[in-house]
Amino acid sequence: MSKVTVVGAGNVGATCANVLAFNEVADEVVMLDVKEGVSEGKAMDMMQTAQLLGFDSRLVGCTNDYAKTANSDVIVITSGIPRKPGMTREELVGVNAGIVKTVAENALKFSPNAILVIISNPMDTMTYLALKSLGLPKNRIIGMGGALDSSRFKYFLSEALGCNANEVEGMVIGGHGDTTMIPLTRFATYKGIPVSNFLLEEKLEEVAKATMVGGATLTGLLGTSAWYAPGAAGAYVAEAIIHNQRKMIPCSVALEGEYGETDICCGVPVILGRNGIEEIINLPLNDKEKAAFKASAEAVRKVNAGLKL
Repeated sequence: MSKVTVVGAGNVGATCANVLAFNEVADEVVMLDVKEGVSEGKAMDMMQTAQLLGFDSRLVGCTNDYAKTANSDVIVITSGIPRKPGMTREELVGVNAGIVKTVAENALKFSPNAILVIISNPMDTMTYLALKSLGLPKNRIIGMGGALDSSRFKYFLSEALGCNANEVEGMVIGGHGDTTMIPLTRFATYKGIPVSNFLLEEKLEEVAKATMVGGATLTGLLGTSAWYAPGAAGAYVAEAIIHNQRKMIPCSVALEGEYGETDICCGVPVILGRNGIEEIINLPLNDKEKAAFKASAEAVRKVNAGLKL
């Protein structure tokens, strides 16, 4: 029986759990939160859609009862305070580090073989924290950011092209930050044809910029962090693992020489399967892209320096 735990039943966590259940990714989905009754209520509300939507997954909510998360295959961590307008992801590091470390340790007591998917911000730094403090092999610690950023990139590309987003391919690497992510316009395609055949360089630069501030744009509009796409991106990563799909998805992972970086978690394309990170894909970056990745990694390192490891 497959099982996924989502820690944090806020907007992102609840959306992630809902998508996991609706798509029947796992037989059981557990939502855990510190606030009494919230995860239980949301799980009950979602289960009351099972007959309407025709899914058979079982959703369970609990308040700080980690025993109910036992034997999870994947643990998705969304815990922490969300961004407010004008706030950077990096400003969340102090508060969220303590939360992420505590919930991960508690969950692993009951699911020692689980693979962790980190959504909490600042995501690259929280992934690095998990890597350094939990003693897990690097293939079992995955930051979700690249999956979300790439989905946003494909949305903006499809809007510029006036086409179906499912016919566009594109990926974002580097740090999950408004100034650090790198939308790879050179590699983006529409039905296998480079998008540069359809869009002028100026338009591609607009798309890249819109992608980079995609999260901040939504925070400004909503008054808090976005949740539909982040939650769905977490579920997308979990599904690739649970169903051993071996999909290539950009994720924040531990680098040990790849892309010229070590002792850091940063976004690069990986193959995701039953063992978590099955393989890191080395893209043939040009000099401009290599320089951008190096600058992105340095920015992530500066945020990592704020951790008390």
